[in-house]
Amino acid sequence: MLSRTADHLFWMARYMERAENTARMLDVNYQTSLLPQSADTAEQGWRGLLSISELTGFFEEQYPTADAKSVMDFMVRDENNLSSIVCCLRAARENARAVRGALTTEVWETQNQTWLEFNRMLADGAFERDPGAFFEWVKFRSHLSRGVTVGTMLMDEALHFLRIGTFLERADNTARLLDVKFHALIGGAAGDYFGSAAKETQEVDFYHWSAILRSVSGFEIYRKVYRNVIRPERVAELLILRPDMPRSLAACMNEVVLNLEQVANLQSSETSRRAGRLRSDLQYGRIDEILATGLHAYLTQFLDRVNDLGVGISRDFLVPMAA
Repeated sequence: MLSRTADHLFWMARYMERAENTARMLDVNYQTSLLPQSADTAEQGWRGLLSISELTGFFEEQYPTADAKSVMDFMVRDENNLSSIVCCLRAARENARAVRGALTTEVWETQNQTWLEFNRMLADGAFERDPGAFFEWVKFRSHLSRGVTVGTMLMDEALHFLRIGTFLERADNTARLLDVKFHALIGGAAGDYFGSAAKETQEVDFYHWSAILRSVSGFEIYRKVYRNVIRPERVAELLILRPDMPRSLAACMNEVVLNLEQVANLQSSETSRRAGRLRSDLQYGRIDEILATGLHAYLTQFLDRVNDLGVGISRDFLVPMAA
């Protein structure tokens, strides 16, 4: 496959997954903001969302306060913010259009229709009338895009690059979400929180831990797997080490490695080795060891390794990134 074609497919999938992840975080933050809470607590929640995407500084240059309306406008339809949903859906559609011949009719029509309908909904005021329903629509369109891709495309290199893009983006988002949310909730005192002081605060933080799980569609899964009250160390274990949790780091890296094996070439051995090493660390890791050494340090290192993996994939298969 031509590197340019692979590049468009890879980024089409990444941008679609990023739009869904942004909608998930906005939806949960919006629902949480409706609960009784102080103005400072609400602002901290919205600032945390900006921090996940590393957009705090850029946001502050354009908006005076981090309230619900400002942050949602910035993350949904601000065309200056390249991580906004409007920019992600446009980029996904443009990448799909560039490789129209490598996609099935159903995949292309799904991407194109998503973009056209998104703009109609913004123009009609659907976002302002019911943000929750709007975010659900974005998630649904991402699910539809993924389902149509798997259900109609030939299982060749094109599909493998789409899958690599999807799960690399998902791993990055899950790690960022965990890092920022855990740090915000425990105030940086990880050792104390997971120790004797944990039991005193878990009751208070129930809704916040629930929100983290709901943002990755993990609330029902948590109940099924652990069958007890929501405990932060179990949330971390579910979203990092459980290979049967679809949005966990372990599940994402399993998919990345499997699809990389299918497109391997003469120059990709080092990238494949690093991906396999990262998967092995997750496969044989223990949550007590991760927490003992520091969750923040672990997730920061994971994000660095995922970013390095993305650079390697770009170098070996795609259009080289600009220096």
